[in-house]
Amino acid sequence: MDKLLVLFTMKGCPWCDLMKNKLNEENIKFVDRDIDKYKTEYDLFVEITKNDFIPAFMVIEDVEPDPISHLYAPERDFDEIDEGVKIIKEHFNK
Repeated sequence: MDKLLVLFTMKGCPWCDLMKNKLNEENIKFVDRDIDKYKTEYDLFVEITKNDFIPAFMVIEDVEPDPISHLYAPERDFDEIDEGVKIIKEHFNK
């Protein structure tokens, strides 16, 4: 089963840079979505999670016939960047 990690970030956000650095250190590939460039996509994420904090992320599992998306936002699903990375590692069995 394939999985995709989508990370919502913003330029100049030190927490976003920290999470990206930690994911790179763990060799976890991700798609970086700047919330200003991908506003419509991020607005939908915020509407669903009722949370607009970043860095936020989505793990998409390629399950036939319908993919499953797991949505995670700071102060809703994790408090520290390391906790968010731990959630991601669990999804990717790292």
